Amino acid sequence: MKTPDLRPFLEEDVGSGDVTADIFLPEGNGKAIITCESDSVVAGLDEAITIFAIGNVKTEAFVSDGDFVKAGTVILEASGSIKSLMTCERTALNFLMRMSGIANLTHSIVTEVRKKDPDLRVAATRKTTPGFRYFEKKAVALGGGWTHRFGLYDMAMVKDNHIAATGGIDEIAKLMKNVPEGLKVEIEVLDFDEGIKAAKCGADIVMADHFSPEDTKKLRDAIKAIDPEILVEASGNITPETAIDYAGCADIVSLGALTHSPKSTHFSMDYETGPGSD
Repeated sequence: MKTPDLRPFLEEDVGSGDVTADIFLPEGNGKAIITCESDSVVAGLDEAITIFAIGNVKTEAFVSDGDFVKAGTVILEASGSIKSLMTCERTALNFLMRMSGIANLTHSIVTEVRKKDPDLRVAATRKTTPGFRYFEKKAVALGGGWTHRFGLYDMAMVKDNHIAATGGIDEIAKLMKNVPEGLKVEIEVLDFDEGIKAAKCGADIVMADHFSPEDTKKLRDAIKAIDPEILVEASGNITPETAIDYAGCADIVSLGALTHSPKSTHFSMDYETGPGSD
């Protein structure tokens, strides 16, 4: 997926102009620091730097995206026009807060899961904020998770509504001959028998939807006997707390919560020097 242009995100906030900065702020240059206010994985730093650069503000980063920092860590220094510093502040912080929250949640789940199963992938879904998917998926990766497919174009995922509209899993099996070479196919199944049919018809990934960990493992064991290369994904109302229950039972555990319900990490920007300062 192509890296999105960040200018529209800043333009959304600035509109016809930053009236507060224009009326109340002096001309001249100043400096500010950005601090992470809680223990967290940092993500969105590159985006924050780019936002400041659009405003001709220079930056110096003291950490990198993907680093885990303690509360109170200064992660970035920004220097340039006082007006530009203030104009860019909120957009830059919004990227940091949202993306770091996702990365930190992902990291916490991955850390716990890998204590029991170092091979289990913790995956995101397409339950993302419209227009912000690239950044949310990037944050998942920075937290140690798997981005899964980015959209409808890079992997075929046959879900329950596709199966219902087509006439059943047997009809899906007949249509597998139409899959272009190299395109991965994932098929969602609702019970053990559907899972076996999906594996036998050539699915690369079989999604066990709303299966218990025990039933997921039973299906996984049976599918590996058919073809050990087929992956089994556990999905459906899995929470950050229950993801670990699927350790040793699946190859992938996917959580919409990674992108639709993370708690943002708090960052603050503090102005330090400029006209009138010592």
